[in-house]
Amino acid sequence: LHQEPKQWYQRRVRVRYQGHISAALVLGGVDVNGPALYTVYPHGSTDKLPYVTMGSGSLAAMSVFEDGFKMGMNEEEAKNLVFHAIRAGIVNDLGSGSNVDITVIRKGNVEVFRPYQVVCKKSERAGDYTFPVGTTVVTSSTEMVPFSALTVTDEEVMEIS
Repeated sequence: LHQEPKQWYQRRVRVRYQGHISAALVLGGVDVNGPALYTVYPHGSTDKLPYVTMGSGSLAAMSVFEDGFKMGMNEEEAKNLVFHAIRAGIVNDLGSGSNVDITVIRKGNVEVFRPYQVVCKKSERAGDYTFPVGTTVVTSSTEMVPFSALTVTDEEVMEIS
């Protein structure tokens, strides 16, 4: 069974660390067979597909790809689709950052657009959030009561329908 060099390397790394690494990767490039795009899941499986998404905003991004992808797109159409897919991931998931960065990989050339576009401006902090090391701000407090200290004062059996 023939394995792509990229997949072989990923498997070798996973064996070396005995599964104690976790990363969801999108791996792209151009080799003797032409352009290729892979996903590498944290558990180790891989996919080679025409478009891929990974991460917390991936469902929203995938819906944009499924709606707008077509074979034979030119570079500008592809960058526009990728922008809209990443933007969908950002605005539909709070953990997905605020900038769209795009890397175009061509045979013999890589071009990075960083940032391609800023989707959400980060706001200024409303207050000073620096505290001395070893302290925690307490905004309110309640006394913890152990379960064993509670007493039953009323009991009623109800039928579940």
